[in-house]
Amino acid sequence: MQTSDFDYTLPESSIAQTPIEPRDSSRLLVLKRDTGTLEHRIFREIGDYLRAGDLLVLNQTRVIPARIFARKPTGGRVELLLLRRCDALTWEALVGGKGLKTASKVKIEGGPEAEIMEILEGSERLIRFSEPIEPYFPKVGNVPLPPYIHEKLSDPERYQTVYAHEPGSAAAPTAGLHFTPRLLSELQAKGVKIAYVTLHVGLDTFAPVTEDDPREHKIHTEWCELSQGTADAINEARTADGRVIAVGTTSVRTLESAASLNTERRSLIKAFIGPTSVFILPGYQFKIVDAMLTNFHLPKSTLIMLVSAFAGRERILKTYETAVKEGYRFYSFGDAMLIL
Repeated sequence: MQTSDFDYTLPESSIAQTPIEPRDSSRLLVLKRDTGTLEHRIFREIGDYLRAGDLLVLNQTRVIPARIFARKPTGGRVELLLLRRCDALTWEALVGGKGLKTASKVKIEGGPEAEIMEILEGSERLIRFSEPIEPYFPKVGNVPLPPYIHEKLSDPERYQTVYAHEPGSAAAPTAGLHFTPRLLSELQAKGVKIAYVTLHVGLDTFAPVTEDDPREHKIHTEWCELSQGTADAINEARTADGRVIAVGTTSVRTLESAASLNTERRSLIKAFIGPTSVFILPGYQFKIVDAMLTNFHLPKSTLIMLVSAFAGRERILKTYETAVKEGYRFYSFGDAMLIL
């Protein structure tokens, strides 16, 4: 297996720069794994593929305005991208700026001071604020849009799902951006169940795999939680022959992380909270996920590897080729794909 096996050509014009309105008017490409057939639909028609007793699992994380700017004592500007909160004052962050070594101090523009406590990998640093940074977010924080989006987002809420609830992500779980409150209500009225997990999205959403062999890639740890209520809903659905449908690769990783803790062959899934570094590659045997809703992912990313593990690498690359020809919009603000 080589990283180059997951490469494909994408015209820049296929990268969505702005979200479509309304949310559920995006396109939906449906891939049926048993036959390999494709169907082209509109997202609001997703209910045609769901049935009573199915369980949609949604990631309720909320993106924090994690991109903030600071000044060095010399006046030079520094950009900080907060990745993970360690305690009330300490965060792991990406730091853009020269000469920032351990014990270096910066002043947040319109906020408190911060000190570099430890140098981590690459441009990652452990930083400690002089007081909690969260109260300053409305004043100093900016939504950290992916680097391939060049258009300014007029409404920051469009980079949040309508059910975003738990603050902590550096990026949105974009498969869920297509849902509206009305569509969710319609699905529930049909008998589709809904449950929530939390995974705070970090660095690897944007990071390509640079190693020739993807098995040598070190995936960053992300914090996730699957509550007892969600575990009960999953177990009930599986007992009643309902399908567990993961909305987004983040939900997939949370579900499979929880499932991996079960050592008994027939044991039911249990509540789980803590870090996960699960890296799903072709050959992986899925334990919980029966179907997956996702967007179209970057070449050579961990996410295209994950969907390839679920549906087959050649089939995914062929589907992506069709999506490009059919004018689908790619990446965070792009269209959706339902894999059954």
